[in-house]
Amino acid sequence: MAQILVINAGSSSIKLAVYDQALNRTHTASIAEIGPNARLTHAGQTTQADAPSQAAALQCLLAVLRPHNITPDTLTAAGHRVVHGGPNLTAPRRLTQDILHEIEACARLAPLHNPPALAAIHALATLAPGLPQTASFDTAFHATNPPEATRFALPDIAATAGLRRYGFHGLSYASLTEALPELTGQPLPRRLLAFHLGNGASACAIVNGRSLCTTMGYSPLDGLTMGTRPGSIDPNAVLSLADRIGIEAARTLLNNQSGLAGLSGGTSDMRLLLNDRSEKARFAIDHFCYWAVRHAGSLIAAMAGLDAIAFTGGIGEHAAPVRQRICDALAWYRAPVWVIPAAEERQIAADALTLLAQN
Repeated sequence: MAQILVINAGSSSIKLAVYDQALNRTHTASIAEIGPNARLTHAGQTTQADAPSQAAALQCLLAVLRPHNITPDTLTAAGHRVVHGGPNLTAPRRLTQDILHEIEACARLAPLHNPPALAAIHALATLAPGLPQTASFDTAFHATNPPEATRFALPDIAATAGLRRYGFHGLSYASLTEALPELTGQPLPRRLLAFHLGNGASACAIVNGRSLCTTMGYSPLDGLTMGTRPGSIDPNAVLSLADRIGIEAARTLLNNQSGLAGLSGGTSDMRLLLNDRSEKARFAIDHFCYWAVRHAGSLIAAMAGLDAIAFTGGIGEHAAPVRQRICDALAWYRAPVWVIPAAEERQIAADALTLLAQN
């Protein structure tokens, strides 16, 4: 029986999941705050962990799987979530040196995401050199966007090379398009408006199962209001901010101190905001819902209509008042609404099994 290890490595965390041949998840474990304050979560318990680096964190996580008879020798393959595949990596790939070089070349496009993924890939290759490894890319689902949706209106000069819209949350949208027909017992709606709402949030116009356009762009900063990111913002406002506080401080503010957290005075957790009666919390929720609806209108126009709406992600699945407000504002289209549990890890495991079958 195949056992697929799925790895999702972030800048300060790493998550593992194990899937069997039937794509049932059998085990999970994670480490947060990699460094001197690392915390291991496994089997419902959280403890301190000796994980000063990505490599040490991975070793720690593999150790907690060992009592369950899961070791690198028993694994069939390891699949990795890689946020940015750039213009060339538009489908899941089995990892080779050439593919690793491509992922590394995209690191400047996702400096908080691709380097940790590469660190986990290299660490696992050292621990289990014979284990096949694969990568699934969050940008790949949007490779079907037409050029008018991906190109910025910039001149074609050296300074603008690589500046284009890529889109993200592709693994979530890919798994959603697989799960919806199973849930409904009906074919996938032709024109589907999909929302991935969580700390990172986006929406996607999906036509005949393919991404037509999406709200995130060159980076995961663009589009909807998010947990700590502002969403769409005038480029001159960004330039002005960089002039006032410097580029690095502006980068930190835009990635980590804006969005719901910036509007509410520090809280990005939608559950807490929904229970907070303060004016700031109310406005943060209003802002989140307003921009979700406003971008939705653009996506519906791009599809020339709408046949169904689907929500996924932590907020999309669990914050019913937020879903209701968005749906109420879109009620004029009278489309059925579905809630789909996020299954990005399962999608990565499925990609790994497919790639192994091809070799």
